[in-house]
Amino acid sequence: MVPSPLALLLALGAAATALAEPLRFVDCGSVDGSIQEVNVSPCPTQPCLLHKGTSYSINVTFASKIESQGSKAKVYGEMLHVDVPFPIPEPDGCKSGIQCPIQKGHSYSYLNKLPVKSEYPSIKLIVKWELVDDQDQMLFCWKIPVQITS
Repeated sequence: MVPSPLALLLALGAAATALAEPLRFVDCGSVDGSIQEVNVSPCPTQPCLLHKGTSYSINVTFASKIESQGSKAKVYGEMLHVDVPFPIPEPDGCKSGIQCPIQKGHSYSYLNKLPVKSEYPSIKLIVKWELVDDQDQMLFCWKIPVQITS
């Protein structure tokens, strides 16, 4: 029997969580949900050193305060108080470990990848990660300091 992609994603997320330490993060406007934990793997210290050409595992545990049919992630690199969109391979939260529709009062583990392209500049910045519901309201928003390095 071949495991489903979701089962593989959940297993990878569990493995990544076992290796990851919960991060100190800034909540930047979670309205329709509350963040319980943010993990970035590997990121043993902060600011997270993000190596070019590497992909990082993101795992956010949050509780929803609302019902929503879907969710969408938006990721930014914040430099000098300007949000620069940061593309991620899968913006659909319902394909990132969250079973949709999202139910009020339930906890979810959002799992995704943050690829750091080799053409990105070596720079210190803030990663800002938002997950919005189907009304474009924030299920969660968190920020962490990072340093992109070769």
